[in-house]
Amino acid sequence: MAELQEVQITEEKPLLPGQTPEVAKEAELAARILLDQGQTHSVETPYGSVTFTVYGTPKPKRPAILTYHDVGLNYKSCFQPLFQFGDMQEIIQNFVRVHVDAPGMEEGAPVFPLGYQYPSLDQLADMIPCILQYLNFSTIIGVGVGAGAYILSRYALTHPDTVEGLVLINIDPNAKGWMDWAAHKLTGLTSSIPEMILGHLFSQEELSGNSELIQKYRNIITHAPNLENIELYWNSYNNRRDLNLERGGAVTLKCPVMLVVGDQAPHEDAVVECNSKLDPTQTSFLKMADSGGQPQLTQPGKLTEAFKYFLQGMGYMASSCMTRLSRSRTASLTSAASIDGNRSRSRTLSQSSESGTLPSGPPGHTMEVSC
Repeated sequence: MAELQEVQITEEKPLLPGQTPEVAKEAELAARILLDQGQTHSVETPYGSVTFTVYGTPKPKRPAILTYHDVGLNYKSCFQPLFQFGDMQEIIQNFVRVHVDAPGMEEGAPVFPLGYQYPSLDQLADMIPCILQYLNFSTIIGVGVGAGAYILSRYALTHPDTVEGLVLINIDPNAKGWMDWAAHKLTGLTSSIPEMILGHLFSQEELSGNSELIQKYRNIITHAPNLENIELYWNSYNNRRDLNLERGGAVTLKCPVMLVVGDQAPHEDAVVECNSKLDPTQTSFLKMADSGGQPQLTQPGKLTEAFKYFLQGMGYMASSCMTRLSRSRTASLTSAASIDGNRSRSRTLSQSSESGTLPSGPPGHTMEVSC
């Protein structure tokens, strides 16, 4: 019989001197609760202070998911229904999240003094490097809605090496034209700031229907204690510069992009135009039926599945199973125009409600999904 050898087993997580197992367990539980609730930080930038909330812990060799909300909202009212959705938990377990609040939009924010010069959207984008430096994060996957989508796009244009991917909901990459300005001024004569912002967030059909969701967000915006701050953010959005995106040109988003818009949403035409200006080999276009102006609020399940599929295309979460989006009514893969300008070819896959996983488009194709 082989001689038995004494093996010394070292505790993987040794207790601190004088610390009982019960105390250690309570401390670990408290740390987990703190991570679940998020840790809020503020950092000074050349354009003022910005507040952001971090959930989870950084994962090795994985980017952080960084979100930026739209006008009239903060990170909670814009993204909470999406990130609290059941199927989203698989994603958030694999990535640390950073939810940015635009200056003066965080809960409990004091009203800026009269005459305060609110940052432009370009300057809001220039605050992001300060956040990443503070957290010591090197790369991100950005998720933005409306004004937030513009800000993340501007950031990606100036810092392409730090952005691995973008999910842009309701993006309008264009500056307001003279006709837009005239319409905006006329609307301002007859509508309050909250009503104008609601018209930016939701479709006219949704506003006329006055659903429980609309009532909730009308109440949030109308009675916001920081309404003056919201108006400043709204003005900065309306004064945005053109991103000057050009397919095949020097100014373009170099990372994978998923564009998302609701069917008949206020920004449907703008998102379609943005799609035409981006590299088709890097861009997915998701047009969501029955989702209104805010798909992340009304269809978090479908958007979660699309996000998983997007992450898989980037090489993350390869083992994740698709369930909802794969049962969508129609998926169409439209090939991009070739470099020599030949007419593009299209291929359509119709799927029944019992079909399998969503097919993966070959390189060089723009995915358009109606669900």
